[in-house]
Amino acid sequence: MKNFINLKDISAKDLRKILNDAKKRKNKRKKLSTLDVDKDKPLKGKLIIQMYEKQSSRTRLSFHLSIAQLGGGSVTIKANELHLGKGGETLADTAKILSTYGDGFMLRTDSDKKIQDFSKNLTIPIINLLSPSSHPCQVLSDIFTVEEVKKKPISKLNICWIGDSNNVLNSLIAASVKFKFNLNVGCPRSYRPPKFVMDWVKKNKKKINFFDDPQKAVENADVIFSDKVVSLNDKVNKAKKIKDFKNYRINSSLMKKTKKDSTIFLHCLPRGNEVLEDVFLGKQSKVWQQALNRIHVQKSILLYCFEKLR
Repeated sequence: MKNFINLKDISAKDLRKILNDAKKRKNKRKKLSTLDVDKDKPLKGKLIIQMYEKQSSRTRLSFHLSIAQLGGGSVTIKANELHLGKGGETLADTAKILSTYGDGFMLRTDSDKKIQDFSKNLTIPIINLLSPSSHPCQVLSDIFTVEEVKKKPISKLNICWIGDSNNVLNSLIAASVKFKFNLNVGCPRSYRPPKFVMDWVKKNKKKINFFDDPQKAVENADVIFSDKVVSLNDKVNKAKKIKDFKNYRINSSLMKKTKKDSTIFLHCLPRGNEVLEDVFLGKQSKVWQQALNRIHVQKSILLYCFEKLR
């Protein structure tokens, strides 16, 4: 079995195998309905347990469909529905129970430590659905979408991120090391990624380009990524943060600064006022294709964890 927690901990070779498998599986589903099972039913007889400590729309729905299309079964629980840390049951005990009843475990959490603690005590694979420092399923799926739309390896493209430094950007930075693509980041200096992220980048002899001016950051960009500036659970002065990012809103004028009509826009959703309607719903936006592809890539992530990649 294998875990899927952080992109930085997975080899570039394995990440590419996941993407290649996802492409093959997506192509084979062109004539199938949403709940039709893949012909090989690779997860037949498997039960995957999902636990959510944070709100989720796309991750919850896309993984439900991913598991169903692979022929497996799933059950979704909330953390407050378990004895986790209550009634004398430790996390280690909970992990043993989960390993007894299920074949795989997926966790969306507000604690990186909890992900690591579960991984040490489970005897079944664990997938990180989102944690404070990482959103690996989202970003690997985004790589798939970029290559699908642009019809070339991401290593040959210029990628740009405009907005806050968060778990999605952390995973995108990890992806830039693994897939060797150029990454520009446009954000206020005080919102740049934490030291542990940049130390890992330096250790891997990679350079990320940072810009205080978003117009310079997007020059020659083939893809512009963004995310919500103020997340639902942000424990910050929200009014100040919005003010700090007022010059980083993505509009048609900024898109033109790329000097390329072919530049695409991606956003992991939900959106806020960091992107204007004319861009988000415009012809350069691929956000709906991006959301759909979560299903296909996550199927191959599951197969990677069960060591069933073809």
